[in-house]
Amino acid sequence: MVRIGYTMMTEQAGPGELVSHVVGAERAGFDFSVISDHAFPWLGSQGHAPYAWCVLGAAAQATSRIPLMTFVTCPTFRYHPAVIAQKAATMQLLSEGRFRLGLGSGENLNEHIVGSGWPAAHIRLEMLDEAVGIIRELFGGGYVTHHGTHFDVENARLWDLPPTPPPIGIAVSGERSCEIAGRRADVLVSTEPKGGLIQAFATHGGAGRPCVGQLPVCYDPDRASAVDRAHEQFRWALGGWEVNAELPGPAGFAGATAHTRPEDVAEVIPCGDDVDAFVEAVRPYVEAGFTEVALVQTGGDHQEPFLDWAETKLLPALREL
Repeated sequence: MVRIGYTMMTEQAGPGELVSHVVGAERAGFDFSVISDHAFPWLGSQGHAPYAWCVLGAAAQATSRIPLMTFVTCPTFRYHPAVIAQKAATMQLLSEGRFRLGLGSGENLNEHIVGSGWPAAHIRLEMLDEAVGIIRELFGGGYVTHHGTHFDVENARLWDLPPTPPPIGIAVSGERSCEIAGRRADVLVSTEPKGGLIQAFATHGGAGRPCVGQLPVCYDPDRASAVDRAHEQFRWALGGWEVNAELPGPAGFAGATAHTRPEDVAEVIPCGDDVDAFVEAVRPYVEAGFTEVALVQTGGDHQEPFLDWAETKLLPALREL
């Protein structure tokens, strides 16, 4: 049975609201939760970008059951991998073993703020590979010194280590990222229901490990309102990762999606309150081999009705998958 998760979307709600939302998701019966880690929203209409790691600490204290996960953090530009290792170890302690560290090669949208430039994709993946190795070594305990191609670590140590380090997830989109994930990751992360990614992950050593997907949805009893909201806030999602990783800010995404129509968005994002439509949108992930799917309800002000509906209608139907 596929596990169904809830997404704390930092681009569309403030920190207090995000914590309230994940408390509601735990109460509604979601199997796990994930959080985006952004410095900017995709579109100005979303309007938020609080610091995900503060939200996670508060969420760990406000909940007791639901697992937490970054989806995903980039450990190469805004954050040094040694700092990420400390954050993740602390989160695993605060959550009493409920945390997973999802990592990825990042987007220009968020990482440009430190002024380090935005190298080609193959360089970003090299950096991710090296960063995960540093994080793993620090999770192992003891002092770590590392002088590599992209990072230096001098006499670092994690003084507060959990009994079990947080599992590491790696976001994939192609063969090279699947190869890194197969060697380095405990969990595959993807936003696309492509079975080929899971097959490549398995080929490179990831067979049998959890695979977590993500799907935007837009619940509203008024389907027309749902379509309008999905178009206003989530039309960027139709661009594909090769585009979405490169654009530098919300204005760029607004320009790139200026000709995207509401009906184009509605073909990709299930809108309204038809349970069957939502189930059919999740089905490709299940058929591709994903073991977990995190839903993103569109609209920071529309979470509570979605959580109520999910508890009584959607989650029971999805568990039939």
